[in-house]
Amino acid sequence: MNVRALSSCFLGICTIACSWLLWALPAWAQITETAPVLLDGRVVFEVARSGQFSATDRAQEATRSLNGVVRATFRPLQEEQEESISITVSTTETIPTLQLNGRHWLSVTSEDTPEGRSLIEQARIWESSLESAIARAKYERTQQFLIRSALLSFLAVAILLFFLRGINVICDRWIYPYLQESHSTPTGGSSYTQPLTIANPRFIAFQVVLNLFRFLLILITLIYISTRFPQTRHLNRQLRDTVIYSLTSDIFPLGNNAYSVLDLIILIGLLTALFILARSIKQVLRMRVLSITGLSRAAQETIAVVANYGFILIGTLVLLQLWGLDITSLNVFAGVLGVGVGLGIQGIAKEFVSGLVLIFERPIQVGDFVDVGGLVGTIENISVRSTELTTIDRVSVILPNSRFLEQEVVNWSHRSGISRLHIPVKVAYGSDVELVRQTLLDAANEHSDVLSIPPPNIFFLGFGDSALEFNLLPWISEPRKQFQIKSDLYFIIYKLFQERGITIPFPQQDIHVRSGKLPVELTQERNL
Repeated sequence: MNVRALSSCFLGICTIACSWLLWALPAWAQITETAPVLLDGRVVFEVARSGQFSATDRAQEATRSLNGVVRATFRPLQEEQEESISITVSTTETIPTLQLNGRHWLSVTSEDTPEGRSLIEQARIWESSLESAIARAKYERTQQFLIRSALLSFLAVAILLFFLRGINVICDRWIYPYLQESHSTPTGGSSYTQPLTIANPRFIAFQVVLNLFRFLLILITLIYISTRFPQTRHLNRQLRDTVIYSLTSDIFPLGNNAYSVLDLIILIGLLTALFILARSIKQVLRMRVLSITGLSRAAQETIAVVANYGFILIGTLVLLQLWGLDITSLNVFAGVLGVGVGLGIQGIAKEFVSGLVLIFERPIQVGDFVDVGGLVGTIENISVRSTELTTIDRVSVILPNSRFLEQEVVNWSHRSGISRLHIPVKVAYGSDVELVRQTLLDAANEHSDVLSIPPPNIFFLGFGDSALEFNLLPWISEPRKQFQIKSDLYFIIYKLFQERGITIPFPQQDIHVRSGKLPVELTQERNL
């Protein structure tokens, strides 16, 4: 298996793993029935549902009240904070409650208490956690801490700039020259080096990875700086919670269910993994299994393509079922798709059907040498929408599949690769026609690519205006080399004609005057 196949398998496994994690995280979040109480973006403790109040409602109310008291009591950039917040546990009611500055803040219910622990013990634990969190919040608003955090933030930015500069230097000195050297194409004694542009696939892949790495470094630095200050940490937590809520909220109704943005991301990830896995299986099937069966290249390609699309079709249906989508609900989508085909995507549907006809009926196959509307080349790939043809100039041309069904296609490789060339030759009047015939046969037999069975033929086409016209008809087994073979035969014919004294005429006309006189005036040249 080559490196590309291994890379595809690795990407497929990683995509499946990430998709599974994205799938498992929302389910795990739904199982947990607690919500965190936050102070300056840090978790103090978690509360559970109580009566008609959900865990999220209780946590949000407690977080809002706690942060309001802390912001009102402790002011930033003060050397010493003389103010304090009193935390007490009140047991005067049926259940213990936590009070801030003598005011009710949060009740401790049986749902908040794990098995084997009393409400009072749980209240004391929360009181201790709250005291530590408030003490830390008080310290983080002092002038000493803020100055230290600012210096650390500047240091983090400096380290980031140093790393980014170092990455640029490493790329310019070593990586870019290596990529450029790896794409050098030797030709004789010299080499042509492909420039590092968008036409270089390795350069594109490296740039994508490099930009992702740079973005990751910048993101890590911003997250670190935001966690150094209480205010930015709180905003960071709010932003993260907002993003999570936006991703997990059911906003796309489909059938009897509703799906979130995260659900769509999961589906896209699973489908991406499916396509990568299908492509890897196609490569392994074609290179490791079909290559040892003795089948032709066209048959191998056809089997691999059918297996690829069959795997994608079955895998898509299975993934949609596992994703939670009722397949019967796709009837509406199928109806909409039918209307769309009638209104605007007839061309795509037409090419799709044409591709299926080409794959299964096989009028052309991968490796065939064809002529389509003046485009002469070899079929390299047949997909459900288009076909790739490589011309004799090594230029790839993408043709719609319908073009092969609606136009006349000359396929020199269809059924049998043996074909006959037509090489017209003219000789001067007075030439020995038997010598010409034998010379043309000798020229054909001298070329190694001309078949001896069936033997080449020589046709005397007739008497032209200024030459005797012959046609050399040699048989060849490699149609894609016909232009080179024609050129070689003309070189051989010209050489043999010169050796045997056979003249190649040029267009000429003889004028015969039957009557009348032509006024011709002779002038004597004078020596100057």
